Amino acid sequence: MNNSIYPCLIIKGKTAEAAEFYLKTFGQGKTVNASSLVVQIELSGQRFMILNDGPSTKPNSSISFMVLSKDLNEVEQYWNTLTEGGQIFMPLDSYDWSEKYGWVQDKYGVSWQIMKINEDEKAQKFNPTFMFTGAQAGQTKEAIEFYTSLFPNSKVEGILEYAESDNEKPGLVKHAQFMINDYVMMAMDSSMDHGVQFNDAISFVVECETQNQIDNYWAKLTASGGQEVACGWLTDKFGVSWQIIPKGLLKLVTNPERSERVMNAVMQMKKLIIADLEKA
Repeated sequence: MNNSIYPCLIIKGKTAEAAEFYLKTFGQGKTVNASSLVVQIELSGQRFMILNDGPSTKPNSSISFMVLSKDLNEVEQYWNTLTEGGQIFMPLDSYDWSEKYGWVQDKYGVSWQIMKINEDEKAQKFNPTFMFTGAQAGQTKEAIEFYTSLFPNSKVEGILEYAESDNEKPGLVKHAQFMINDYVMMAMDSSMDHGVQFNDAISFVVECETQNQIDNYWAKLTASGGQEVACGWLTDKFGVSWQIIPKGLLKLVTNPERSERVMNAVMQMKKLIIADLEKA
């Protein structure tokens, strides 16, 4: 898949351990880059970054990963591994939407929704899933419209609203699926107060080919209540964190001869400037 958008998980002090755990849990993966600061892995062709630095926040269930599998044995294998030392939110069981589904937070604080799908379904393996909860409930449709208008190759694939029988406010989103730059994401509303909100322990990396792309994403994502942070990080108006970076940044910061100079340059910037990083 090798999409230009992928998630970053902050798991301080245990990046190598977590990377090995996820590779063992899900299989069909490999380590792409590794250093004391960051480990990048691929799972079924999809990239994940695991970071050993940055904010002090920890992952929570406001952003989870829907894992889709056609193999029941695989579903149970994922579940058994992820629940070790973790916390079960919804037990692995039969539900209206799947013959086998469960929601778990693993021992590193990352949440996974494991679901069996039908043989004839075409699906991305790992799907980031936003939960707009508490005071943010009701913002799902607005967020989907915003994200799909911002990124190329984007579309809304489906929105299912709650019914009266769901004990939720009708019109809120029970489940939605959308695509940004060919990367499938999901979202839902929950008016229950789960005690979590979006934070920067899970962010989304956007690799850009040009400075114009960086400038465009930076301007639009920080508009209308978004915030510049530092080192290419920002939060959008919904509180979701993004890293807007040049495509070759990871190679620069893991190059032993240049990493210190490049990181020093990055630390002095909010929005990243490609020309300045290449000169570092």
